[in-house]
Amino acid sequence: MKNTFKRVTAAFAALAMSAAVYSASFPVVTVAAAKADTFPYVIEAENMEGASLWKENYGPAPKNSSGEGFFYLTNSAGSFEVTVPEDGMYTIVARAAQVLDKGGRMQTVKVNGIKRSTIMPYSEEWTDLDFGSFRLSKGTNVIEFVSEYGYMAIDKVTVSVTPKHDYTIAADELTDKKATPEAKSLMKYLKSVYGSHIISGQQEIYGGGHKNNYEWENEYLEDLTGKVPAIRGVDFMNYNPLYGWDDGTTERCIEWAKERNGIITASWHINIPKDFDNYVLGEPVGWQQCSYKNYQSGEGSMSFDTRNVVVEGTKEYKYFQLAMKDLAEQLLKLQDEGVPVIWRPLHEAQGNEGNYADGTAWFWWGDRGAETYKQIWKLLYTTLTEEYGLHNLIWEFNSYDYSNSATWYPGDEYVDIVAYDKYNVEYNRGDGKSSGPNLRAIPEKFDALYNLTGGKKMIAMAENDTIPALDNLVVEDAGWLYFCPWYDGGEDGGVAFLGPNYQDSDELKKIYQSEYCITLDELPKDLYTGGGSSSSAGEGVIYGDANCDGKVSIADAVLVAQVLSGNKRYMLTNAGAKNADCVDAGNGLDENDLKAIRMVCVKKIAQKSLPVKKSAL
Repeated sequence: MKNTFKRVTAAFAALAMSAAVYSASFPVVTVAAAKADTFPYVIEAENMEGASLWKENYGPAPKNSSGEGFFYLTNSAGSFEVTVPEDGMYTIVARAAQVLDKGGRMQTVKVNGIKRSTIMPYSEEWTDLDFGSFRLSKGTNVIEFVSEYGYMAIDKVTVSVTPKHDYTIAADELTDKKATPEAKSLMKYLKSVYGSHIISGQQEIYGGGHKNNYEWENEYLEDLTGKVPAIRGVDFMNYNPLYGWDDGTTERCIEWAKERNGIITASWHINIPKDFDNYVLGEPVGWQQCSYKNYQSGEGSMSFDTRNVVVEGTKEYKYFQLAMKDLAEQLLKLQDEGVPVIWRPLHEAQGNEGNYADGTAWFWWGDRGAETYKQIWKLLYTTLTEEYGLHNLIWEFNSYDYSNSATWYPGDEYVDIVAYDKYNVEYNRGDGKSSGPNLRAIPEKFDALYNLTGGKKMIAMAENDTIPALDNLVVEDAGWLYFCPWYDGGEDGGVAFLGPNYQDSDELKKIYQSEYCITLDELPKDLYTGGGSSSSAGEGVIYGDANCDGKVSIADAVLVAQVLSGNKRYMLTNAGAKNADCVDAGNGLDENDLKAIRMVCVKKIAQKSLPVKKSAL
């Protein structure tokens, strides 16, 4: 199933808006029912329902309002309606000013009852405040600016169709120039499906959980959906200088990749001793006395000073060197067996918003702020690649969408994929509900990470609770590379993250059984040797892929339509012509091929069923 997001086009003329009531110095409430069904749509803020006309506000007043004045958001809300022809994504931008708080002030917009907030910086002049992209439902939608913190002048509001992401600009080359052929092949494959499919994944338990049944989650999913996830998530935390034990993670990775033709992603919850002051390097420490969170040993200090990890000669530096040595021993075994890894170390460094020096970060590697974190990342990268010769790693930076995310990013030359961990059932739901599965595709998080790298890196959902609904992923243009729910607790297994509190079983089956979702049985047999080919039939042929970008999308349909119309500005390469000839293959390009490609785009037929006979259309 390919992306079915259709471009939204203008349908009807906008309804006329009633005039605002003028007041030279005092706000006067206006009654203005604003409604629109053409985009981009612009409404003068003073014409919103419940808004008021202002000429002056508290503090410096911005000049050159686009209408008769502006709406000053204080205690009353301002709202308006827009009508859209089908479900789709729309961007809301307010031309605004805020003069009360030089540190910035939180502002909130409510779309169909669902709130989203952002910071409006101090500005004495009109500034475009982008609230981001929202899913609007077919029919009438209500957009409302509410006064939770408020005190912002709004001149006008623009609602426009959100441009689709350009997935083609994401890199398929690894940052490690000495990458193994297997790692290169896997990276090429990931890029070939990025934006048109999502790869299924599942984190395994570790350390003897589920009575050493490391297949519990996979067996549960197979019983429910008939499918097994393509990606196995593992953790190398137990290979460490402290209590280290071999729980068979490395061997399971080899078996998964070589015997079952699956993909491996790995995290590294590397522990440190709680009492680092009295820890003797190389001496065993019981796991109960270890943690991946730093512990304070005294008022205002921490036992383990993360800043010293990159300072040669310090105890922290020597400890981290021992930890990397233990890790490299396992990763080298994988490299020797030709097994590449989507490598996700030092993740969630911004936990609790990061930038803390008091031990309140989720993990020790983030408790001394962004600069220290980036130095540790680069130390790990260079040590594993240059000193230990590890070239089977696809480096994945696990970020958030906080306003300071860019300050934590190690740099394009050290990162292959960026990722986000979705946990929004208990908190920060954004769906208007208080409990149960949260099926949102969280497009605002995807957008934030897309913007972080300018779309140059693929974006994954490295951990999650609820797997987003298929419809949400497609309509909301949130092209996550893969999902990977965390493992389920309990000695005999359990259904925490796979149970009804987190997953809608019908939606879970729907996505696993869809063409959009790639499962273990659907990975190409030459995953690690074919250079990333995702062809469905015939060597080197991806039927329907007229523009040869590795996927079938509306862009292919547009190209074929232009070629068939005789437009000389559009041409097919030899490979593109072969791909596009997907009905009665071999008879040349005609309207039936265009019809088949369009049917793939709207999910009426599966891409892997191509080529087809004309009688099948």
